[in-house]
Amino acid sequence: MTIQQQLLARLNNRTACVSIIGLGYVGLPLAVEFAEAGFSVIGLDVDTAKVESINRGESYIIDIPSRRLQPLVQSGKLRATADYQDLREVDTVSICVPTPLNDIKEPDMSFVINAVDSIAAVCHPGMLIVLESTAYPGAAEDIILPRLAFNSFHVGENVFVAFSPERIDPGNPRYHLRNTPKVIGGVTPACTEVTVALYQSAVDTIVPVSSPRTAEMVKLLENTFRAVNIGLANEMAIMCDKLGVDVWEVIQAATTKPFGFMPFYPGPGVGGHCIPVDPLYLSWKMKTLHYNARFIQLASEMNTAMPHYVVDKITAALNDDSKPVRGSRIVVLGVAYKRDIDDVRESPALDVLRLLHERKADLIYHDPYVHSLRLENGVTLTSTPYSAELLQSADCLVITTDHSSFDYQHVLDNTRLIVDTRHVIGQRAGRARVVLL
Repeated sequence: MTIQQQLLARLNNRTACVSIIGLGYVGLPLAVEFAEAGFSVIGLDVDTAKVESINRGESYIIDIPSRRLQPLVQSGKLRATADYQDLREVDTVSICVPTPLNDIKEPDMSFVINAVDSIAAVCHPGMLIVLESTAYPGAAEDIILPRLAFNSFHVGENVFVAFSPERIDPGNPRYHLRNTPKVIGGVTPACTEVTVALYQSAVDTIVPVSSPRTAEMVKLLENTFRAVNIGLANEMAIMCDKLGVDVWEVIQAATTKPFGFMPFYPGPGVGGHCIPVDPLYLSWKMKTLHYNARFIQLASEMNTAMPHYVVDKITAALNDDSKPVRGSRIVVLGVAYKRDIDDVRESPALDVLRLLHERKADLIYHDPYVHSLRLENGVTLTSTPYSAELLQSADCLVITTDHSSFDYQHVLDNTRLIVDTRHVIGQRAGRARVVLL
């Protein structure tokens, strides 16, 4: 049997040992699915607190309850480590580490590079390496292949490389890892075949494409599509405001068209790791090819400006009550980047908080999922418990994240002034004066 055939046999009969690098919102669900499929799984993370938590059977990810994780740990199917030497005997490695932007909005691939360097040191014939972290087109081949160019490794023959973009949507009650189709692009057809054999155990629908570069572009198209359309919705909100038109009524009416229209909604900005970041990976790559991705740049500028627009709305609303921002008590309700999760990565609420702090507001926030946070200017804030007294003390309350656990009628009945950036107050009647985005 060839090395490829041997690996395929181990994958098909579930005797292979698989590993995941990066045990966050992407990596931990993947590790759990593989373990539940019957594989022995080793998860690696440089954060020893995460490693210790997993080895106790305690999950820190909302989408993975501890009651699901614990039996896998107790049975020995899943364990965590911080030592790359523990990956010497594994058959597959899936890289799920962060790929943020640096201070000048260029791709920071250092986490991926460090992971690949560490894998290369323990790589052996018959290993499959899959990059799941979002990257620019060509990144998987640019970063992984040169680091395997030793010890007679031949990609597609005795070592296998692919890109398969993560599509995790934290907190989504309908779509999760198993029922979200998985795009796979191998460096060679053999690489694709081996990667499909691995992931079909954890995902119901596999979508092979011709190359890693194609798979990378798929991911970037998905999130660029969303970023551009959210940017359009945000600009429509500003234009409607200037025209004295309710943008939410406009969108609701437009949605009745049964073809040719898909609703996107305005908000205080965009957050999470994907939408604010991924399109800029593509824009950066195109600049290296002397092409200006104008739609991406414009959408990014529009979405990035929304926290400033929200703060201007707050300022105008307080002025109508003859109050300045400085010294006014402003309560911000919800700081996660979207509802019902604890993730604050790139959350527009952080920029709203920072801007209000710079204007010397008496600033308080409440979020049942986020107990504390650190702003870009170094200021640390702690969530204040929710109460009628908290609402009544506010000169202005700002809804930046529409958690489903919030009682919006109670908020409306106990607050004087609300700036609602998520349109959750709707047509409710109550005591407060409501200002929409």
